[in-house]
Amino acid sequence: MADYGQDILFGSFITPVNANPQHAVNMAVASENAGLDLATFQDHPYQPSFLDTWTLLSYVAAQTSRIKLSGNVINLPLRPAPVLARAAASLDLLSGGRFELGLGAGGFWDPIVAMGGKRLTPGQSVEALSEGIDVIRELWNTDTRERLVFDGEHYQLNGAKRGPAPAHKIEIWVGALKPRMLRLVGRKADGWLPSLGYLSSHEELRGMSEVIDAAAIKAGRDPKDVRRMTNVGGQFLNERTDKFLQGNKEQWAEELALLTREYGTSTFIISADQAELVEYFGTEIAPAVRERVASDRRDRSVL
Repeated sequence: MADYGQDILFGSFITPVNANPQHAVNMAVASENAGLDLATFQDHPYQPSFLDTWTLLSYVAAQTSRIKLSGNVINLPLRPAPVLARAAASLDLLSGGRFELGLGAGGFWDPIVAMGGKRLTPGQSVEALSEGIDVIRELWNTDTRERLVFDGEHYQLNGAKRGPAPAHKIEIWVGALKPRMLRLVGRKADGWLPSLGYLSSHEELRGMSEVIDAAAIKAGRDPKDVRRMTNVGGQFLNERTDKFLQGNKEQWAEELALLTREYGTSTFIISADQAELVEYFGTEIAPAVRERVASDRRDRSVL
C-alpha cells in the first residue's frame, strides 16, 4: 500500500549538545514558532557532550505551550521500562498531553555496557523492547486496580502499582530497520520512525512497510494504525538539482509528497540545528507539501 491517508505532520530532530545548553531549548522554541508539530531529540545517555535527553524534554516542555515532544529515540537499555512508564506519563500530565514516546532497542553496545547496561544480542534487544512496550502500556492502564505481575525474560514485576495514567493516549514510535524490529512495529507500535539516510534507496521503504503491514494484519491490527514517519535531511537551495532533498521549495515539496504518495510516509522530521532552517521548513516547506498531498488525494478520490 502507498498513501495510508494519515495526517501530514512535520517536526525537528535536534542534537542536544551541552556546549551551549540553551541552544537545544531555543531550537525547540523555534520549532514551535515555525508551526511544526513535533520537536524531537537524540538520546545517547552515554554521550558526555550531550545534555541528558529526559531532563531536556522536561525543561523544554516548560518553555513551550503547543508543540509535541519526543525522544528520537529513547535508549531503552539505559532507561528501564517501568520507571520510563511513570516518567513518560508524568511528563505528559505536566505538559498537557504533549508527549509521545519514541523508543529504540539500543545499538551502540560498548558505550551502553560502559554505563552499566547489559549487552544484548540483536534478538535479545528486540525481545527486551517488546517486553518493555508491554510493561509500559500495562503501567499506564489504570482501568484496573489489579497490581501488575509480569514474568518476562528481561522484565519481572511482582505486584507493581499501576499509574499514573497519561493525559492522553501516548503513542509509542519505534525506530526500526531490520525485519524482526519491523515485525514488532507491526504487532505493537503506533508509529515507525526510521532515518531516510540509513536506506540505500526509497524502495526499501516499500519493502519495510510490507513487513510491517503483514505483521499488523497477523496481529489483528489495521496497518493504517501504524504511523509512517521518517527523519530527513538535505539542503534548501534557490534552484532545482538532481539530488534528493537538495533543491528549492518546489523540489522539496514534490519529493516529500512523493514519499507520502508512493511509500506512505506521513510525518517528516528534519535534522537541523539552525533556527532559520527550522523556520523555513515550517513556514515554507510544510504548507507546500500539505497542499501537494491534498491535491494527490483529491485526484485519487475521483478515479
